[in-house]
Amino acid sequence: MKDSFCDLGFAKLDTGRKERTGIGEVVFCQRKDDGFLKDIFSRLFEANGEVLGTRATQEQFEIVKEILPQAEYDKISRTIKIQREKKNLCGNIAVCTAGTADIPVAEEAARTAEFFGSYVERIFDIGVSGIHRLLSQTEKLEKANVVVAVAGMEGALASVVGGLVSVPVIAVPTSVGYGANLGGISALLTMINSCANGISVVNIDNGYGAGYIATQINRLAVAGSVKNQAGEK
Repeated sequence: MKDSFCDLGFAKLDTGRKERTGIGEVVFCQRKDDGFLKDIFSRLFEANGEVLGTRATQEQFEIVKEILPQAEYDKISRTIKIQREKKNLCGNIAVCTAGTADIPVAEEAARTAEFFGSYVERIFDIGVSGIHRLLSQTEKLEKANVVVAVAGMEGALASVVGGLVSVPVIAVPTSVGYGANLGGISALLTMINSCANGISVVNIDNGYGAGYIATQINRLAVAGSVKNQAGEK
């Protein structure tokens, strides 16, 4: 255990995390020094053969690309990735949003889950102000092993989805909304106080956290399905 991290002086990279938890360390890029960012990305890539960075700017991507030319940047989710080819994405995670303004947070969740090997079904702009849009997607939601519901304003989407599906719902409040949204606090409180069952809530705008938890649930569902199939045979 003592040798499962790489000491860079300014950071101690958890190179043994994937062996312990099944998911390797991810880089939170926001406010990191340029030199630190280069060293962290290069060492994690050397250790794991792939690396994901979140909350990254275009300028940070250019810095990483100088040392790792294969790096890719998605400006909507603000993620940087260098990834091994994953031929078979497993399971099914539904990532949905109330509105189009919530898509950046939803994309952070979706791209995180895909990086970790999960299949993601994107279902955007199905907020409760036009609930017929949500109801038209019920079949897709029911096929998922877990649903990520991303919403700002009053955050009602998670409660409605929670009343429609039999799988866990991960609610992600966003800071999208007018003054009384209070930077996402209104949506957060709505989600925490939901009367629907099976809902868990992550922090405001925390798409990465939702994608991570959704991956864990999805993996358990896939593993359980494989065991059941083996038992049937």
